[in-house]
Amino acid sequence: MLQLRSILTEPQPAARLHVIGNDLQVLVRDNNVDQALKALKRKMQREGLFREMKARRSYEKPSERRNREAAEAVRRARKAARKQAVREGLIAAPKKKVIPGRPTSGFAARPA
Repeated sequence: MLQLRSILTEPQPAARLHVIGNDLQVLVRDNNVDQALKALKRKMQREGLFREMKARRSYEKPSERRNREAAEAVRRARKAARKQAVREGLIAAPKKKVIPGRPTSGFAARPA
């Protein structure tokens, strides 16, 4: 399952993930467990484990599963078609979300 190891030899990232078979291994560096947990949660999110755990809380009938999978396929196809249309210039690209209090570029805004 999950193995946490403390490795003090390499000063690189605070946590490193390795997948060995079905096991997920998180290496903890400099006793930085918080960073390792953050990396583990990110990996689990990417793998879709949280969604799968939520789905398995209750039984899903085979007909409901087919309907859900068909709806997901339609959603994926529409998203792919929308991205292709944006690439070809047929429709305008969606506007970037502006979050108040955050700079719009990658650099911090300097006070005048």
